Amino acid sequence: MGQKVSPIGFRTGITRGWQSRWFAPKAAYGTFLVEDQKIRKFLDQRLNRQQPYAALARVEVERTRDEVRVSLHTARPGLVIGPKGAEIDKIREALENLIDRKVTVNVVEIKAPELNAQLVAEGIGEQLKRRAAFRRAMKQSCETAMAAGAKGIKIMCSGRLGGAELARSETQILGSIPLQTLQANVDYGLGLAHCTYGTIGIKVWIYLGKFGEEITPVPQQRRGGRGPKSRDK
Repeated sequence: MGQKVSPIGFRTGITRGWQSRWFAPKAAYGTFLVEDQKIRKFLDQRLNRQQPYAALARVEVERTRDEVRVSLHTARPGLVIGPKGAEIDKIREALENLIDRKVTVNVVEIKAPELNAQLVAEGIGEQLKRRAAFRRAMKQSCETAMAAGAKGIKIMCSGRLGGAELARSETQILGSIPLQTLQANVDYGLGLAHCTYGTIGIKVWIYLGKFGEEITPVPQQRRGGRGPKSRDK
C-alpha cells in the first residue's frame, strides 16, 4: 500500500502544510486553481528547463484580497534574484502579465540541496541526459544524502535504462524509509530525463527523521579542496 501513495499528499493537511494557501468562493475556485497551475508551469519552464538552471524545488502560492504572494524555494537564490534584483523584477512582471493580478515574489534559500528529494531527482535526470551510468549516479546520490544527515533514502529509475531495448526499473535503498508512519518526515520528488532513446522517470524518497526532531545538515566538503593545515604549537 505504501508504494502506491504519494508521501506528500498522504501527509498534507496532517503533518505537512499545503503548497497553495487561499480561500475562494465557489465561483472563483476554478479560476484560482488554473492560475496556480499557470504560475507553477511558467516558473518551472523559466528556472528549471533553461540554462542557467536555478534549482527550483518548490513553489508556494498565497492569496490576499489584493495580491498574490509567490514563494520560490531554490538552492541558487543568486541566479533567481539576479544582479541588483533585475531578474526577480522580470519574473514578477511576467507573472503579473500572465495572471493579470498584482504579484509579490519572495525567494527562500534551500541550505541543504542534498536533502531535497526534488533537487536530487533533477540532478540524477541531468546526469542521465549526459549519458552517465545510471547505477553510479543513483549510488552517488544515495551516499551524498546519507553523508549530509539523512536517515534513509530510496531512488527508483524506470525506463530504457542504458538505452536497453526493454524498459525496466532499478531501485537503490540506504537506511530506512517508513512510508506508512505519518509522523515520519519523508520528502518525495519526481524527475524526468528526456533522453534520445526515450524518457526515464526518477522517483526519490528521503527520510529526514520525525516531525519536530529536525536534523542538522552535515556541511559537505568540496572535492579536490585541501583542508586547513594543522600547525604545531
